[in-house]
Amino acid sequence: MITLTLIHPLESLPPQSWTFEGESIIRIGRASDNHVVLYSAVVSRHHVEVRRVTPGWEIVSLGANGTYINGEKILQSGVSDGVIFRLARSGPQIQIHLETNTLAPIN
Repeated sequence: MITLTLIHPLESLPPQSWTFEGESIIRIGRASDNHVVLYSAVVSRHHVEVRRVTPGWEIVSLGANGTYINGEKILQSGVSDGVIFRLARSGPQIQIHLETNTLAPIN
């Protein structure tokens, strides 16, 4: 299981979170056909994918404005529990929470 939490820039409570179980690709962007839809001018229609890989997960940036981890622009990056990524340089931030069973190999 994987949970994505939108981090609010000013409040400590997360405004929204999404939990996925059994998904191998989670799409995030502005278009309505994404698993996670974020309405922001800096977010691309199909901005990022979070993909299940053996033995865990990775982030793949698809957006024109880039995806950032710790202020560094990434194209693709492995994911660890608690990692926070930002859509575009000034866009929304999302934190990833992994359950231990998400690290099991894919059958």
